[in-house]
Amino acid sequence: MVKITDVARHAGVSPSTVSYALSGKRPISEETRQRVEESIRRLGYRPHAGARALASSRSNVLALVVPLRAGIHVPVVMQFAVSVVTTARRYDHDVLLLTQEEGEEGLRRVADTALVDALIVMDVQLHDPRLPLLRALERPSVMIGFPASSDGLTCIDLDFKAAGEACVEHLARLGHRVVALVGSPPEVYVRQTAFAQRVVQGFTAAADRNGLASAVHPCEASPAAARAVAEQLLREQPALTGVVVHNEAILEPLVDAFEQLGLRVPGDLSVTAICPDELAESLRVPVTSIALPSAEVGTRAVELLMKKLGGSTAVPEATLLPPRMTERASAARRAIA
Repeated sequence: MVKITDVARHAGVSPSTVSYALSGKRPISEETRQRVEESIRRLGYRPHAGARALASSRSNVLALVVPLRAGIHVPVVMQFAVSVVTTARRYDHDVLLLTQEEGEEGLRRVADTALVDALIVMDVQLHDPRLPLLRALERPSVMIGFPASSDGLTCIDLDFKAAGEACVEHLARLGHRVVALVGSPPEVYVRQTAFAQRVVQGFTAAADRNGLASAVHPCEASPAAARAVAEQLLREQPALTGVVVHNEAILEPLVDAFEQLGLRVPGDLSVTAICPDELAESLRVPVTSIALPSAEVGTRAVELLMKKLGGSTAVPEATLLPPRMTERASAARRAIA
């Protein structure tokens, strides 16, 4: 079994320094902290959770705040949650999952107790009512998502604005001149959920920049709604040749609906999406897509939180992950009539 003295020897520090790095009871330099953390990872040191909590007056529990509101696609949310939980365990922390839509009151109730050491907050809105409390809390927090103003907060997410732009730019390079965004359910936009709003901003900006005719259509997460949106798009935009989908639940039903209406993918209609890779790859016509990096975002959110808990002053306020597009069979150069 690896002991604290083994970690100290490997890192070239005293056992008490390793203890301070774990407990945060005394400040140590960032360079020393990183060296200790690297030794812990390499040696596989697992301090006893109860002993650590007792020594540091901490619970060794993180709160993951993810209200399961209407319009949220739960399977994708759970991908983020699994990543947070597995990464937290590497740091000997457990995770308390809070799914009620309790807003500021719920956050305060948890933060005012000794239940958790820190918080990760999801489903961020542009003008999120929880922001003043998060800025004022003594407990560290990280947001997965970017509000309109992130000053004084630590935020991480995919750059959804750049993702929306990249999908349009790809279609424009293929010669498409009339495009549409089929987006999240209407209630997601009504709440001004940040990631959905960012995609619309990027989609619209890129369409305008390239001189494309464009439209944005929210869509409920059901096959019937996908069919209705497909019919509406073809009625309102008969010259439509390119579609961006940002709604995982209706990607396959939407492609099926277009083909039932006589449009072959990609012969008549090119489709791109912002969705998990495994979904894009699984369709009968694999879809060109920008991946949702749920595993990376969850992991890095926990790592940022651990640095804050350790007293680091070198934690970036904003971490935007660039979009990564994988080209597949669903997008092709526009046929010239």
